[in-house]
Amino acid sequence: MPTILVRALCCAGAATAFAAPVLAQDTADETARTTQSAAPIEKAQSDTRSWQPLADKGITVSLSYTGEAATNVSGGVRQDAAYAGQVYVGADFDMDRIAGIGGAAIHAAVTDRHGQNLAAIAIGNNTSVQEIYGTQNTHLAILTWQQKLLNGAVDIEVGRSQANIHFLNSPLYCNFQSNSACGNPTFVFKNSNFTYFPASSWMAHAKVNLTPRVWLHAGAYEVNPDRKRATDNGFNFSTKNATGVIVPWELGYGTDFTNDRLPRHYILGGWFDRGDYADPLSDDRGGIAAVSGRAAQTRHGRSGIFFRFDQMLTRPDPMTQRGLSLFGVAMTNLSGRAEESHFLELGLVQTGTFSGRDKDTLGFVINDQRFSDLAMERMRAARVFAGGTDGIARHQYMMELAYGAQLGPAIRLSPNVQYIVHPDQSSVPFRTSDIPNAWVLGFKFTVDANALAGGVFRP
Repeated sequence: MPTILVRALCCAGAATAFAAPVLAQDTADETARTTQSAAPIEKAQSDTRSWQPLADKGITVSLSYTGEAATNVSGGVRQDAAYAGQVYVGADFDMDRIAGIGGAAIHAAVTDRHGQNLAAIAIGNNTSVQEIYGTQNTHLAILTWQQKLLNGAVDIEVGRSQANIHFLNSPLYCNFQSNSACGNPTFVFKNSNFTYFPASSWMAHAKVNLTPRVWLHAGAYEVNPDRKRATDNGFNFSTKNATGVIVPWELGYGTDFTNDRLPRHYILGGWFDRGDYADPLSDDRGGIAAVSGRAAQTRHGRSGIFFRFDQMLTRPDPMTQRGLSLFGVAMTNLSGRAEESHFLELGLVQTGTFSGRDKDTLGFVINDQRFSDLAMERMRAARVFAGGTDGIARHQYMMELAYGAQLGPAIRLSPNVQYIVHPDQSSVPFRTSDIPNAWVLGFKFTVDANALAGGVFRP
């Protein structure tokens, strides 16, 4: 499968991300390169055909559609339903084959998103239950040059892209629809200027394989509020109004199915955010912005750290990738004024469910978002100002049970049930009472048009 689609499907889910169906797994090398986290998800079978009319000339194309529907059957501010979707068009250019430049490639992708966000219109909390929502327009998501050196030991990429498709992701995460887990732990977007797909900006990142199982990875990504505006289409390459950079880093140990019966990944990482951000409490005169109505005070510089892992626990047949995997994430802020003080997540994914369903998955994930003292003071002040009480819960818990059904090489369906305990009041700050816990029914699907056409045009 083309590199660019693997990236989008596996990695690009974040504050506004794109779904990562199991069908998008490519070679272990490519998965490790883009995510540093090869997951126990079935790779495409060797007889799967993809429609690639220009492959002989070094050009592979990607075309897919992802849709996510959700309805809160109880709880939230009110009961409603919403749908969000994305068209993804991408291309990879093998510059070795095209121009004789060894180890080089150009990657490009454009998205078109549409639909609504149920969390904003009906639940009232700060984390979407449809990770595909965000940057709702036609957008240049990726335009980069990748260069591998020293037989692939060093991998460098520069151009227009996002931090979240290179760092803090795993193919396991997007077996779920909740944006609290897919495509990245939501904490990093609440507490930093971590850039997210498809809102692209200038960037560079490099990975160095210290040993076959140990790597060091770091990058620098432009922080520019203009790139996240609803009117931005990604084709504006100006750095005007940029406020700094965010520097994510990871040191990891990992194995895959080629060298380990039970693959695992253990990763320590963090970020240095050297961009501007809005204070979570104070306005520009030192008051409480939520009450005064004035602009939030501008701050500069913050940092955070995380540890994450995935570990395959069972693999009855070493000739397949069926089995149970455990994954987890712990994150906290180190400096700056934070919206959340910590984030904890734990999940399980069973790959291969019923007889003959080797690519299906069954997963459960739960996470805890703990709000900082600053955020709690802001939310309490707004509620008291509106005439309510200050008894606001500090923790928001989000969980999801999801089944992923693979229908041939091209179509994946994933019904899911989500439950939110103590939804925060980000969308309704002047509500005078707690938002009831919410039950959400979701349905996510992805169609890979290349695989669909490959089946039609198979010789």
